[in-house]
Amino acid sequence: MSKVIVIGAGAAGCMAAGVAAQNGAEVLLFERNEKIARKVLITGKGRCNVTNNVADTQEFISNIPGNGRFLYSAFSAFNSQDAIDFFESLGVPLKVERGNRVFPESDRAVDIVDALNRFITKNKVQRKTERVVKLLTENNEICGVETELGNEYYADSVIVATGGLSYPKTGSDGDGYEFAKSAGHTVTPLRPSLSALVCREGLCSECMGLSLKNVAIRVVDTQKNKEIYDDFGEMLFTHFGVSGPMILSASAHMRNMEKGRYEIYIDLKPALDYEKLDARILRDFADNSNKSISNILALLVPKSLIVPILKTAHIKPSEKANQITKDMRKNLIDVIKGIKLTVTDFNDISEAIVTSGGVKISEINPKTMESKICKGLYFAGEVIDCDGYTGGFNLQIAFSTGHLAGASASKKL
Repeated sequence: MSKVIVIGAGAAGCMAAGVAAQNGAEVLLFERNEKIARKVLITGKGRCNVTNNVADTQEFISNIPGNGRFLYSAFSAFNSQDAIDFFESLGVPLKVERGNRVFPESDRAVDIVDALNRFITKNKVQRKTERVVKLLTENNEICGVETELGNEYYADSVIVATGGLSYPKTGSDGDGYEFAKSAGHTVTPLRPSLSALVCREGLCSECMGLSLKNVAIRVVDTQKNKEIYDDFGEMLFTHFGVSGPMILSASAHMRNMEKGRYEIYIDLKPALDYEKLDARILRDFADNSNKSISNILALLVPKSLIVPILKTAHIKPSEKANQITKDMRKNLIDVIKGIKLTVTDFNDISEAIVTSGGVKISEINPKTMESKICKGLYFAGEVIDCDGYTGGFNLQIAFSTGHLAGASASKKL
């Protein structure tokens, strides 16, 4: 019987441990927290977007801007339909929502965590709450781990599934990258993905806390003079910039962050084209000809945006409707249909949903997830330099790579 050690009991680690044990290995799962999968609990605003019900492998890979092709074998062996069947077989009914996002019918992330717990318990995975501090190797081959208590545990295989640098309170504070480096691996530059964005304009702090619904955004890469993303939905102004579902999605498309390189344009009235919006404003002006423009705008946009919009359009808030010229009206519509924000950076990596970057993929065998440098060492999940767009793709990466690493490690004798 082969012995397998798994470091980290998140989505990837639980999957790896359970599959290895299912295949007959004796498995030790190390997790410093008392409870498993703490990050899974907070995904999808506590609802857990468990996977994305994509049509095929190609569509899945097209949603992984960070080294998608590397995942071909992992996803082919355990795809999104397999993940759906896996959780439903563990007693969690799932549902598919907009954009093929898959959630528990209960809308409770804890149901997914409980299912993972049942999976490892049923397959007799042994849990250890000690923190692993060192990989034990001999002649470029893994032989076990050492914990902070000074205990050494020996195994034929070790799977590193420690997560990235995002949400360190859940346990993912970068340990896995140090383990990888100690075994001779390269770790590519780490940066946030699915992150809130820091913006230059004071408008954001002026409107802090304002949530916009049913608005459209487009993102322009000014270096390439090209639109790289557009979306419709919700966003939020913060003291440093912008956040919310659309913004997190947009951030994953900003692969080469430089101060001022990316610009976001917000359309507050995407349902109205220029002519229809102009007609609507003219009607409001006619009905309120002696009122100030700031009062009339309250019929059209959120209150906290009125002054910033007028300032950008170079219109005094006290101007009466009957004093607004055609050119002034054009400026106003241009701003309402395209509030410009200049992105200066990602928000802190500790608050990003996903870490982009990690253990270099050319040093990992994509058919097994085994290290090409250190025999018997495997990697799974966010610690690898692979990341996807929002919509369940990152959890699917964790499940697919965890499943493949667990299956491969358990066969090593």
